[in-house]
Amino acid sequence: MPQTHDLKYEEALKRLEKLVAELDKSEIDLETRLKKFEEGTKLARALLKKLDQAKKKVEVLVKSEAGQATPAPFDDDLDDNEERTSENA
Repeated sequence: MPQTHDLKYEEALKRLEKLVAELDKSEIDLETRLKKFEEGTKLARALLKKLDQAKKKVEVLVKSEAGQATPAPFDDDLDDNEERTSENA
């Protein structure tokens, strides 16, 4: 198994989903569960880091009142483009 930080996002997500499914099985012993839980925690942290890095790279185009589109940093706290436009006016 490659290191957690070497996995592509989709691969890491699939591995995490597989671990969760395995942990749902009651026949796994405690030691194995702990190892899988630890691996899952590392994968979850790596996934969050990759998402954060992607978010920092994303820009949105905001239309000014003059009708020109200008790039602005992505802010996922805003619900729609109107809120972004009103903040930049």
